Amino acid sequence: MAPILKIEDLSYHYGNNPDPVFAHLNLQIEDGEFIAVVGGSGVGKSTLLRCVAGLTSASHGTISLNVEEDETRRSRSVVFQDGRLMPWRRLRSNIAYGLTGLKLTAEEKHNRIDEVLKLTRLDELAERWPHQLSGGQVQRGGIARALAVKPHLLLMDEPFSAVDAITRQHLQDQLLAIWEQTRKAVMFITHDIEEAVYLADRVIVLSGSPANVVLDKPIDLPRPRDRGTDKLQKMAQEIANAL
Repeated sequence: MAPILKIEDLSYHYGNNPDPVFAHLNLQIEDGEFIAVVGGSGVGKSTLLRCVAGLTSASHGTISLNVEEDETRRSRSVVFQDGRLMPWRRLRSNIAYGLTGLKLTAEEKHNRIDEVLKLTRLDELAERWPHQLSGGQVQRGGIARALAVKPHLLLMDEPFSAVDAITRQHLQDQLLAIWEQTRKAVMFITHDIEEAVYLADRVIVLSGSPANVVLDKPIDLPRPRDRGTDKLQKMAQEIANAL
């Protein structure tokens, strides 16, 4: 089976800058696979995600999504660093906004929203305004909205970077529970190496100037994982050494 995402010979320049941020980058993701992309500041992690999302155009190369056309779902969706909830809409209405333009009946939209609210454990908070939610709940709201469109590929741009350490660990575990139920392909951008090793099937390290893939590390640790094990810490150190 062909990979769900194939990136070939991809390069990106900021504006008229002759020096590319990354160049000749190749990467692929299998259906249902969870990959994490790590790298230092300025290597283009978020830019790469925005190119895959179709929010930014690459300077050169191709991005291919191997998915069937379906007017009831989207090929990909994005979870950003903040939940991006609109303050003038209640949580349920925020999630409903993401369904705009899909060929769904009112009942199907209602069922989709109920499904993702339950999946993200927000069903009892559906009628709250964003300002009535905690930081972790807002992020789960962003994840719920992204999942409601039933994407083939879920793109996550440092989604837990703005919350405290304890909330971050809870969100990581909740994300894994959601992924195990839905088996979406996930591309997860993070600067936290331990987070990457804890979550992902593979960790992709971007480094250099221009940046490129310097390490593609399978994480062959059984799930559920223990953050404190020597094996996990050893893998995290190997990845840190590649940066």
